[in-house]
Amino acid sequence: MAEKILRIFAGLLVGVWVARYLGPEQFGVFSYVLAFTAIFGGIAKLGLDGILIRELVNQPELRDTWLGTAFWLKVAGAFLVMAIMALVMPFTSNDASTNLYIFIIAAGLVFQGFEVVEFYFQSQVLGKLISICKVFQLTLSSLIKVYLVLTEADLLWFVVVAASDVLGLALSYFVAFRLKTDTGFFRNFDWNIAKALLKDSWPLILSSLVVMIYMRIDQIMVKEMLGAHEVGIYSAAVRLSEAVYFVPVMISASLFPAILNAKAQSKALYEKRLSRLYFFLIWLAILFGVTFSVLGGQLVEFLYGPDYKEASQVLEIHIWACIFVFAGAASGKWYLSENLQKYRFINQLLGAVMNIILNYYLIESYGLLGAALSTIISYAFAAYLFDLFWVETRPNFYRLNKSIFGGALVEKND
Repeated sequence: MAEKILRIFAGLLVGVWVARYLGPEQFGVFSYVLAFTAIFGGIAKLGLDGILIRELVNQPELRDTWLGTAFWLKVAGAFLVMAIMALVMPFTSNDASTNLYIFIIAAGLVFQGFEVVEFYFQSQVLGKLISICKVFQLTLSSLIKVYLVLTEADLLWFVVVAASDVLGLALSYFVAFRLKTDTGFFRNFDWNIAKALLKDSWPLILSSLVVMIYMRIDQIMVKEMLGAHEVGIYSAAVRLSEAVYFVPVMISASLFPAILNAKAQSKALYEKRLSRLYFFLIWLAILFGVTFSVLGGQLVEFLYGPDYKEASQVLEIHIWACIFVFAGAASGKWYLSENLQKYRFINQLLGAVMNIILNYYLIESYGLLGAALSTIISYAFAAYLFDLFWVETRPNFYRLNKSIFGGALVEKND
């Protein structure tokens, strides 16, 4: 938890400094490149994360075979992603420099294969080692970015650092793994295991792609429809807005065991704890929304400077999407406990399609404010209103209604 909080704050503070140095135009190009790569980067992960952890726990004697097979699948996935991106880029308005930056960052995806070490450590309940590796990578990356700002480096070097972040983490994982064991998993590969992994993971690949489109398509479309300068302004606001998104994830994860325990005891206790979680997260999000709406202008000017003053209006609107992000984080635990994840995927897919359509019309009519409005509307449907459409998820819609509009306050005693 400490590592994740440190990553949020270090990323925000160093990111703000980098944004001030680059200015809206170059920061817009940088943000666009990161968003474009992130959409396809989810494919390279191949959705193997949870599946691999499960198999490492169930079949520890085949550890090196599972790790080696997953490693080479991820490497192959990275090259597949680069090929797909090469086919897509001719249909964009990118210049040669922007396409070069995209390929530099995409090249870093090859080193995502070493994430299998993280999954091995998770299966062994060695989260401390993972955090140490990530803190090392974060510290090194932050120091290099600060050095680049102080030496007034070109945008190309910031792109190289972004790509090398994956390499730095891969090296730290490799060293940590070798300190714990003397085996070389990357010398192993099994076709049967590869088929089994891909058979289980393809729905997760689609889910990951949908989520990244859902989260990043607005920046892509702002660049295509308005230009790099506007992406820089919009991304500055989005970074501040999304800085609070880790809060519901952290709270929901910590309370999820208590909710599952309540389900095993009684339906009434289960519903009561769910309602409390929903009520707390939604009204915490409303508090964030009010705070950022009131102080957004001063916050943007203090952090980013006068060049980004237009971002204040975007922030004051975009921050309200956090209500539905917080609601979605709470609902995600309910979907898991009820084994209804497929409906969450359907809702996110519909939300992604809606986001694209709304962005097309609202950006054209209202510019950056239209992109922020599109985010709020599509998130509201995906995390809230679409639950009304399905009989199985309708109880969650009513629970969210109760939390948003009152009545979720329950007795003090369980």
